[in-house]
Amino acid sequence: MLVTDSATTVLRRFAPMIYGPTLLFAVGEGAVIPLLPVLAAQLGADIATAALVASALVVGQLCGNLPAGWAVARIGERLTMAIAGVVCLAGVAGMIFAAHIGVLAASVFVIGFCAAAFGLARHSFMTTRVPFGFRARALSLLGGTFRLGMFIGPFVAAGLLALFGDEHAAIWFFGVCLIATVALVLLGPDPEKVVNGADAGARASVEDTGEPVTGSIPTSGLGRALKPGAGVFRTMWEYRRLLSRLGLAAASLSAVRSARQLVLPLWGVSIGLDASTIALIVGLSGAIDFALFYASGQVMDRFGRLWAALPAMVLMGLGFLALAFTHDLPTADLWFGVFAMILGVGNGLSSGILLTLGADVAPREDPAPFLGSWRTLTDAGGAITPLVVAGLTAAFSLALATGLVGVVGLLGAGAFVRWVPMFVPRTGADAGPPDDERVEP
Repeated sequence: MLVTDSATTVLRRFAPMIYGPTLLFAVGEGAVIPLLPVLAAQLGADIATAALVASALVVGQLCGNLPAGWAVARIGERLTMAIAGVVCLAGVAGMIFAAHIGVLAASVFVIGFCAAAFGLARHSFMTTRVPFGFRARALSLLGGTFRLGMFIGPFVAAGLLALFGDEHAAIWFFGVCLIATVALVLLGPDPEKVVNGADAGARASVEDTGEPVTGSIPTSGLGRALKPGAGVFRTMWEYRRLLSRLGLAAASLSAVRSARQLVLPLWGVSIGLDASTIALIVGLSGAIDFALFYASGQVMDRFGRLWAALPAMVLMGLGFLALAFTHDLPTADLWFGVFAMILGVGNGLSSGILLTLGADVAPREDPAPFLGSWRTLTDAGGAITPLVVAGLTAAFSLALATGLVGVVGLLGAGAFVRWVPMFVPRTGADAGPPDDERVEP
C-alpha cells in the first residue's frame, strides 16, 4: 500500500501533538477510575451505590457523544478539546471537594461527558486528515495510546497512595494532567493546520483489497451526501441503514470487549482463585492485549478491515463459549488462564477497529455528526453488557452469561462478514458510503 512520504513525515513530526493530549488525559483518568468505589464508600455509599457512581463515567461518555459531534462540527477539534479539558477540570474539582455522594456522581458524569468530547474530536481529526493507506495504523496507535494511559494510570495512583496516603492525590494528579493537556492543545503547533486533510491523491492511490464494495444494495436509507453543518440528528437519520447494520456489528464488538473486563475477574472468584492469582492472570491477558494493538492496524491497512475484525470476533466468541463449559472441571483454573490469554489476543487484534470503521464510513466533508452517532451506538453496546451479564448471572449462572457473550461474539463475526464488504470503501477516495449508492439532496 502506498502513502505519500510527505503525509507520513508530517504525522511522525507532529505525533506528540496528535497523541500527546490523549495520553495525558488517559493516564489521569486511568489513575482515578480504580478509586471511584473507594471515594464513594468514604462518603457512605454501599456496594450497589458505589457501583452506580463508577458507572456514571460510562453513562456520561454515552450521553456526551452526540453533543460532542455537534461541537466539533461547529467549532472544530482543537477548541472542542480545550473546552472539554476546562469543563473536566470542574468535574475534578467537584470530586476533590465532594461532601455528598450526589456531588461525586455528578462530577464523575461530567468527566465522562468531557471524555466523549475529547475522544470524538481526535477521532474526527484522524478521519479527515490521515491518508487512507495509513488510517488503520494511525487509529490503532490512537487506541493503543489510550490503552497505555489506562494501563499506566493505576500504577501512578498506587504510587501516589503510597507516597501521600490519600486517595485525593490521584485526583489532583488528574487535574495536573488536564492542565497540561489544555496547554498542549492551545499552545502547541496545531496539527489541523499542518496535516493536509485534502491529500486526495495519497488516499486515492490506496486499495483495500480485502473488502470489495458491492453495488447491489438499494439506495434508500444508506445515506445522502449531506452538506456540511447538516446536524447530528439529520445525519443520524440519513445514515440509519448503515448504523443499523454495520453499526450494530460494531456494537457487538464493543459488547464483547466490555464483557471481558467483567467476566474474567468474576470467573476467577467463582472458581475459587485468590485475588493475587486473578490479578496476575487478568494482568497478563491485558499485557497481551496491549502488545498487539499496532499489529491490528498493520493488518487492516495491508489486507483490509475484515482481516482484523473477523479473527478478533471469532477468537473472543469461541473463547467465551468454550470458557462457559469449564467451570466445574477439575482443571478449571488452568482453562481460565488459557482462555484469558486467548481473549487477550482477540481483544488486541481488535484494537482500532471501531475507530477505523467509523472513519471509513463517515461523510467526507463533515464527519463529526456521524461519528457522534457511531460512537453512541458502540458505547451503548459496551454500557449495556455489564448489566445483562449481571442480570443473567443473578437469574441463572455465570457460565450461562459467559456462553451468551460468546454467542454474541460469533453473531457479530457473521455481521462483520455480511456488512463490512458492503459498506466499507476500497479506497480513501471512496471514504464514506459509495457515491453511486447515495441520493443527492
